[in-house]
Amino acid sequence: MKKLAATTGARETALLLMAPIAAAALMTGCAEEAVTIEEPQVIATEESPFSYPAALWDQDLEGETVIMVRVTEDGAVDSVYVLESSGEAAFDSVAVNGARDLRFQPGRRDDRQATMWARLPVRFHKGGAEAETDGEVEPGPEPRADSRPTTGAEP
Repeated sequence: MKKLAATTGARETALLLMAPIAAAALMTGCAEEAVTIEEPQVIATEESPFSYPAALWDQDLEGETVIMVRVTEDGAVDSVYVLESSGEAAFDSVAVNGARDLRFQPGRRDDRQATMWARLPVRFHKGGAEAETDGEVEPGPEPRADSRPTTGAEP
């Protein structure tokens, strides 16, 4: 019995001696410089890629679909999914399809262009015949494990 107690005491002593070393290693990782991130920006065009669905226009329906777009290092969109539905499948479909035609000023991590996800609200209102975005791209989360990114509109 005494031998077991001595072994257990040695393990506890070893763990206590290793704790400051582990803490120092963790603190060293925290001392690194912060990474500067610039989010992708929509490049404005004369014509919007979002066309107001005629059936919803005739019904006087308006809405907003918030989409997530994955912008590559060269400013192209390679993936799109609906983050917040407008409640109208036609609005969501137009938002996803239109986003694929957008071009962006790529995001940057420090000095280098980087592929990253961005949040983009698309508003459909009767004030104009087309949908519009506010031109602001916001940082967004990676897709959730239970979400299914789409590469186009679903029927």
